[in-house]
Amino acid sequence: MQPSHQDILESLDVGLVVVEGRGAILYCNTAARRWLGEGDTLDAALGGARFLGRFDGWASELARVRESNEPSTLHCAVTPASGHPAVLLNVRCRGVRTPGAPRVDNVVLVLQEGPSTEVFDERIEVSKRLASLGKLAAQVAHELNNPLDGILRYINLALRMVGDAPETKLKAYLSESRVGLMRMVQIIGDLLEFSRTTEGEFDESDINEILEQAIKANAAAADGSRIVTTVDFQRQPMPSTRGSRLYQVCCNLIRNAIDAMPDGGRLSVTSGIVDDHVVIKVADTGVGLPEDAEKIFAPFFTTKGPGKGTGLGLAICKDFVEDMQGTIVAAAGDEGGAVFTVRIPRSSFEPPVARRLKAARNLAAEGRTSVPRRIGTLPSATES
Repeated sequence: MQPSHQDILESLDVGLVVVEGRGAILYCNTAARRWLGEGDTLDAALGGARFLGRFDGWASELARVRESNEPSTLHCAVTPASGHPAVLLNVRCRGVRTPGAPRVDNVVLVLQEGPSTEVFDERIEVSKRLASLGKLAAQVAHELNNPLDGILRYINLALRMVGDAPETKLKAYLSESRVGLMRMVQIIGDLLEFSRTTEGEFDESDINEILEQAIKANAAAADGSRIVTTVDFQRQPMPSTRGSRLYQVCCNLIRNAIDAMPDGGRLSVTSGIVDDHVVIKVADTGVGLPEDAEKIFAPFFTTKGPGKGTGLGLAICKDFVEDMQGTIVAAAGDEGGAVFTVRIPRSSFEPPVARRLKAARNLAAEGRTSVPRRIGTLPSATES
């Protein structure tokens, strides 16, 4: 006699939870019940969980998975109802579509025990220390900005007064002082950008327009290094966005590519829509990547020579892209050099109000109710 699907799911040592769009639990197997608390919704059953990293609530997370049809992974610490010690769970969320439904309507959560909670607590402490360090860096940078600005102004005035005077050493000393100060201004600017949480002012622009502006801003540097720039922008309409963050990401990637080709080369910038994601690629034929490519996104890591970089540019890029629910990866190019690929869900470019209205319209169109189904029974394929 063949075992039923229900028997197979109940025998798994991996937790399996099926929820409808707004978080009502439709089914959970025996393994999942070890970690879930009382309640018919995720908010109730996992209400006491502590999440590692950004978590905007189950309603937001489920809506994002359903709308983008992209899986997500969460890490949280839970205390089982049985009174056992707290455990760290890896929660994999993936949207599923009921046969006959027009779109993804349910979400499956796969729960698997991860490292010990000591590791989780250690990561939490590291995150807190980094957050405190970021705040301190911002405060220090703000405090240093004003006196540096005053010193720079006086050096500029002194250089004007010296003019074409025969005392060349004085002018050389002042010029060197100005170079050092400008370097300090750059570092402080990067620290402020790294710790900034707001978007900043920027006109709303099409993604391709933002790329064109970033290319133009770096055109003089590219020409000076004898670099040929090629672009390939997808013709279909691209999303628009307000704020300077994406522009800064594009500028940083293009500037890094130019710095990697001091003796000339080719810079390629492409854009398009792939699987409902905006995809931007910046490729160069330069010196390439270190063996561990991921560490280039760590704060203060740089492969540039002394005085050439702060090591914050790519860290800022990663921070900005992840804030938009996207990813940025670096890989070796087919012809040498490096390729940086940015993927951001198209939904991330919609204003928050528009996203909420869209989610509300989807729920209204489906005519869904908030009454949860009985926990412990797998929903049939005909249920919506």
